Amino acid sequence: MISVFDLFKIGIGPSSSHTVGPMVAANLFLTSLTEQMELTAIKTIEIELYGSLAATGKGHATDTAILLGLLGHTPSTIDTRMTSSYLSPIFSDKILNVSGTHTIAFDTEQDIYWYDDTVLPYHPNALTLRAISTEGVRYQQTYYSVGGGFVINEEDATNPDEDHASPTIDRVPYPFNNAAELLEQCREHDLNISELVLANECHFHAKEEVFAYLDSIWEVMQDCVKQGCENGGILPGGLDVKRRAQDLHTQLCAEKDQPITKTDKLAAMDWSICTRSPSMKKMPMAEK
Repeated sequence: MISVFDLFKIGIGPSSSHTVGPMVAANLFLTSLTEQMELTAIKTIEIELYGSLAATGKGHATDTAILLGLLGHTPSTIDTRMTSSYLSPIFSDKILNVSGTHTIAFDTEQDIYWYDDTVLPYHPNALTLRAISTEGVRYQQTYYSVGGGFVINEEDATNPDEDHASPTIDRVPYPFNNAAELLEQCREHDLNISELVLANECHFHAKEEVFAYLDSIWEVMQDCVKQGCENGGILPGGLDVKRRAQDLHTQLCAEKDQPITKTDKLAAMDWSICTRSPSMKKMPMAEK
C-alpha cells in the first residue's frame, strides 16, 4: 500500500522527479555521509547528473535543488521565498556550507558534471554525489529519482527482488493492488473509496494525525495559489517563462459577474486553479 503520506507531499517545484527527488537524494546522502566520516573532514563535494536529470536539469532547477539539500534544507520545510538567499554564497563566493555546519570551496562550473548523453542502467533520472576528505578518502552514492519524489539508491535498484518495504505494509485491513481490486473491496465491505482508504491509513496512523497531515497539505496548496495570484514576473529556472496565474486571476475577477456560457467548458477549471473556494475559511483570495 502506498500511503497518502507518500502520495501527497509538500515539496519545492517545479518537478517532483527533477527537483524534489534530487533534493531528497541530497538529504539521504548527507545522512549516509555522516555515518562514514566527520563532515569537518570533507574537502570537496562533486555532483554528477545523468540522462534526463542532466538534459533538463537547468530548467527544472535540479542543480540548485541538490545544493539546497546539501545545505541541509528539505523539500517539505524549506522557505521557497528564501532560496536565492540560501544559494547566494555558493554562486557569489563559491562556498558551500555542508548541512549548515562545515564550509567548503565549491564551484558550480567545476564541481557539477552534466552527462546528458549517458543513461545509467536502472532509470534515466540518475545522479551521483561524491565527497572527498582532506586525506583523499572518497565516499559516493548513486540515486535514482523515480517519480513523485520517490528516490532509491543504487543498492535497491540493483536488487529489485528484495523487499525493502515495511514487513507490515501488506497487513492493512483492505489490501488492493489496482483499481479493480479497490472497487471489489468496496463492494465486499460496503464502503466507499474514501472510507476504505481512511481505514487503511488508520492502521498505521491515528485518525487525527491523518487529517492533520491532509490539512497541512491543503494549507500549503492554498498558500501557493495565493502567492501565484498575487505575484507576477518570471518563473525561476532560466527559461524566461512568464507567470500566468496573476493575469488569469485578474481576468476572471473582471468577468465574475458575466454568465458562463455552455461553450466555455474550461471556465470552472480556471476558477478552480486560480482562486480559493468562497465556502472555505481563511480564503482571502476569494474575498478579493
